[in-house]
Amino acid sequence: MSEPERRAESAGPFTTRLTWRSPGGGTAVWESRLARRRGHIAVHPPQGATARHASADDTALARLRRLNAIAATAFILGGGLFAAGAAVAQFGSGDATTSASIYFAGGLCFNTGGYVSLLQVINAPRHVPGGEGALVTRRWRWWSYEPTRIDWLSAFVLFAGTLVFAVNLLDSFLQGLTLQQINRLIWAPDVIGCVLFLISGHLALVEISHGRPRLLPHDLGWWIVAVNQLGSVLFMVSALAAYTRPATGNLINADIANWGTLTGALCFSVGGVLQLFERP
Repeated sequence: MSEPERRAESAGPFTTRLTWRSPGGGTAVWESRLARRRGHIAVHPPQGATARHASADDTALARLRRLNAIAATAFILGGGLFAAGAAVAQFGSGDATTSASIYFAGGLCFNTGGYVSLLQVINAPRHVPGGEGALVTRRWRWWSYEPTRIDWLSAFVLFAGTLVFAVNLLDSFLQGLTLQQINRLIWAPDVIGCVLFLISGHLALVEISHGRPRLLPHDLGWWIVAVNQLGSVLFMVSALAAYTRPATGNLINADIANWGTLTGALCFSVGGVLQLFERP
């Protein structure tokens, strides 16, 4: 039997969709996000037969559901706490330490969501091209290095962004900082974290659209990625507005900084809620 005909769709150097045909007829389609998040390959048998999905085994599906629920809940809580911290800062219902404490708690949730998202990629079932297609479950791993996979790269950059935000949140508790130290220790990590979030979101959009920018209104995964990317944009707007002018000691615009954080955080909470429905 000859090797099945294969057609790959790529986003730059990254393969995001594979379609292959077996000698007996019929095709199977593997998409990186669907296989990772929902644990299935779309199978299209010869004309006249019923289409179906080739799913991962029960062990993999249980693993995917558990990781998806943890990550989604972490982002819901993290977004909610960040929104609460921004509301405290904007409406003056607490001092700076109160706001920083709420942000820090939210940051821990984002750290958790970022790492569990990476675990989803590392431990997702892998495809085995050929025949009608199959997904195989590998042993559990806490870490991997796979920069040639766009899903791994997106999740890793997201996790790195949450760690950089942690530096910003810890430094916000420091007292007696000069204006230069505030911009270097608090503002700079904030901006770097936002840049990493934007890069991660861009990679996720490239993955789900297979390298072609487009609207996919009927695709739940696309909505999750798009809402989260909007949150990243709003976080960046907030960070830029939070720069402290050395000449005056004031933020560029405190209202924009607070509202950008609040609305961006709510986007991540909404994305987390939607992610609860993207289960295998």
